Amino acid sequence: MSNSSEILSILEYMEKEKKIKREEMIESISSAIRNAAAKSMTGYNLKIDINPKTGNLKAWALQTVTDSVADNATQIHIDKARLYKPDAQLGDVIEREVDLSDLGRIAAKNVYQSIIQKLRTIEKSRIFDAYKDSIGDIVPGTVRRREKGAYIVDLGLTAAILPKRECIPGENYEPGDRIRSLLLEIDNSPRGPEIILSRASFKFVKRLFELEVSEIAEKSVKIEAMAREPGYRTKIAVSTTDPRIDPVGACVGAGGTRVKGIVKELNGEKIDIIKYSPNVETLLAECIKPAVAKNVKVDRENKKISFEVSKADLSVVIGKGGSNIKLTSRLIGMKIDVSEEAQEMGAFEQKAYKAFSSLAQVLTNLSAEEVALLTQNGITSLELFEGVEVEDLVEMGLSEAKAAETLELVHNLK
Repeated sequence: MSNSSEILSILEYMEKEKKIKREEMIESISSAIRNAAAKSMTGYNLKIDINPKTGNLKAWALQTVTDSVADNATQIHIDKARLYKPDAQLGDVIEREVDLSDLGRIAAKNVYQSIIQKLRTIEKSRIFDAYKDSIGDIVPGTVRRREKGAYIVDLGLTAAILPKRECIPGENYEPGDRIRSLLLEIDNSPRGPEIILSRASFKFVKRLFELEVSEIAEKSVKIEAMAREPGYRTKIAVSTTDPRIDPVGACVGAGGTRVKGIVKELNGEKIDIIKYSPNVETLLAECIKPAVAKNVKVDRENKKISFEVSKADLSVVIGKGGSNIKLTSRLIGMKIDVSEEAQEMGAFEQKAYKAFSSLAQVLTNLSAEEVALLTQNGITSLELFEGVEVEDLVEMGLSEAKAAETLELVHNLK
């Protein structure tokens, strides 16, 4: 490692390929050599100098001048010191040049390993500094390869990982494909900073809107809430304090140009842009358009909302596998219970129900099912019991005891 051409090659390579300044490298190499040499030259305090232009390496052992040497590594007798410095005085520090080539192969290997470790430390720090301010931004890259479902993406200065969980379902990329992703986070693992990308996060869509819609970037339109099912649909609620601006129209763009650009980036993922309202009933109505919510009940304490929709709208409101209603629930921030609207009864059903209700109120000895047996057999009022015998009621389904009890009750009511 004391070979100057070898050191110069390292300095030039790291400066050109890794963009690490020579001054940083010289400091790291010097520290690495000093640490490795200390294992062979125990106790010595070494001074290292590397010429940045030639790579020439020199080393000195620093020793204090004394008239009684107790430690040969850090002290030198005054008589010997004057061989190096004729006017040496007690307490002076003598720099005695040492040949690091005498360290041997093991020490040289330690130096090399120390340098590699230092280089990694510098590169880790450099990568983190280069990308730390880009967290939450969209970064372009080129797909290098695929590993266990994840994509390795070249960002220029370093490679990043797009994990399988952060991919949009159905998307596939080949090596060399250009790709845009959200820089989700930087994981400082022992192996170095690992840059994690995402295309599945709702933050990716939010950032796309911020880049595409100038009103959002200028804060005249605000994204109030978002919910996303990657590859299927995104719901986004927007508002404005400027009465001159239509927040939904601003996001859609003239002829849908703005939202079309975002949908294209997401490979056809549907996007619902909704006008935000702090009123949960109004926000729900916007979310499920063109369906209409009926019999809406809001339980704010338990963060729950229930409503009904027509039979024709129910499947659309729920969505495939319940995905649409889940998005609406996340956007509103409340649990949702949706059901089919009860159909109105026709004239005949209303008449039958009225008869059933009237009989049930007076024939208190019978259950609802037993009253229903009577109405189904044409007995819809007390007057129609005229001429009816116990045997007739038994044939309708009542027990003999209940039949007799019912006829007695009817007789007393007349």
